[in-house]
Amino acid sequence: MATKQTLKPLFDNVLIRPLEAEVKTASGIILPDSAQEKPTMGEIIAVGPGRVTIKGEKEPMMVKPGQKVMYKKWGGNEVKFNGEELTLVEQKDILAVVE
Repeated sequence: MATKQTLKPLFDNVLIRPLEAEVKTASGIILPDSAQEKPTMGEIIAVGPGRVTIKGEKEPMMVKPGQKVMYKKWGGNEVKFNGEELTLVEQKDILAVVE
């Protein structure tokens, strides 16, 4: 029996599950895929251990799994893992935590 693989980010990388893009405008018009905004908000599902500075000091992570965050529109890398579309960004590309 195969075990399900997990993805553990390295350094100060953060793995995010993007929230669904809006498919309908406020007036009710349904948008085609090509016109939909790229999601910039998502839920963190895993974080790396943190970045090590040139001086050898470890910078702690400011975010943790389960938080909803806003990140740069064109930041990060889209990855497909276990059949799911995810985004891998550096911590510096996260703009805000949504509370």
